[in-house]
This record gives sequence, structure tokens and C-alpha cells, in this order.
Amino acid sequence: MSRKILIADDESDIVAMLGSFFESRGFCVLRASNGAEALRQAEKQPDIILLDINMPGTDGLEVCRRIRDYISCPILFLTARIEEADKVKGFAVGGDDYIVKPFSLAELEARVQAHLRREARHSIEAQLRFSGDLTIDYSERCLYFDGQRVSLAKKEFEIVELLSQNPGQVFDKERIYERIWGYDSEVEVSVVWVYISYLRKKLAALQADVEIRASRNLGYALEVRA
Repeated sequence: MSRKILIADDESDIVAMLGSFFESRGFCVLRASNGAEALRQAEKQPDIILLDINMPGTDGLEVCRRIRDYISCPILFLTARIEEADKVKGFAVGGDDYIVKPFSLAELEARVQAHLRREARHSIEAQLRFSGDLTIDYSERCLYFDGQRVSLAKKEFEIVELLSQNPGQVFDKERIYERIWGYDSEVEVSVVWVYISYLRKKLAALQADVEIRASRNLGYALEVRA
């Protein structure tokens, strides 16, 4: 089955060039020339996205921020911006890589393939099962208990994902805030405590063998009850 790649750029010659190149490599290519089209094409669940930042209307950063609510595939920014602050913004909204124009097709292809290989490795270990019938499904980005799906908000799952992939490691609220909300979020860091509280109540209601333990003045860790 062909991999789907979304190419979003307001420069038609770049879209045409990259589209032809990746089609020759066996990809199914989705094309977009502005942010609105990119949002529509993203609903087709591509395997990887090449996203220009400087697009008319909805720019690439905003597109990335919006689709991260339902898209987990790698997003690579293609842009002429080279300032560190711009790169930080790109990563903060959910970007995975940053490729500065002009670029070589060989390097771009190598990065695309590297990200797809990383995704494939993650899918091999797509689930984490605890005792007591609690399962975290990373590919579907959801939690199951006794075979039933547990309703989690996107940020709730991202916190569970972070803590479960680092078992026993304590994360303070500032570090969780940075990893989940990003450097330039406008919400207060206290939002971490709010979401942790929601999660602890949900896990307690399930009577699961897993809990989010709070260490006074240190932070939070996911642990299995003895």
C-alpha cells in the first residue's frame, strides 16, 4: 500500500516538483496551495506532511496547530525562515523537523524516509498493557480498560503518553507544560495541575492498578500500585 504524503506550499512550482518526485518514489501525493486546502487534505490522514510556513490566509504554523488535534504523523516544515525563534515556534506547535529552502531533493527524501522509519518502529510497540486490563494504545491515541475505550481529551492522553513512556520518572509541572503545551502557549502553567487532577480521578474511577503519583515539590510520575 502506497504511503500518502501531503505537500502544502503556495508556490505551485515547488508543489509540482515535489509531487512528481515523490510520485516517482511510489508515494500517493496530496497537494495543497494554501492553509485552507491543507486542512481539508489533512483529513485524508496522510502518513507524512511537508508544510510551508508562509502560506496565504491560514499559515503553516496555524495549520500544524489545528491538525495536531487529530493527526499524529510527522510534519516537516519547508520554509525560507532561518531564525532560531521561528524554529522554536515550529516545534512548539507540533512540527517534527525543519527544512530550510533551498534544499536538495536527496536530503529531503532522506529525512522523509527517516521519519517514516521512526514511525514504523513506534507502531511495532504501539500498545502498553498494564495489569488490571488497562491498555494504552499509542497508535489510536486512546486508553482502554477491560476492553472499553476510556474518554480522554487530547492533552490528557498526551500527558499519559509522556508519563507512561518514562515509567517511574518524575516530571515537574514546568517540564510537562513545556512538552505538552509548548514554549509559546498562552495558557497558565497551572493548567497542568488541572489536567493531572482530571486524569487521577478517571484512573481512580476505573480502579486501575496504575496511578499518577504526586511527589511533593518534585512533580508527577506514572506508577503501578504494589
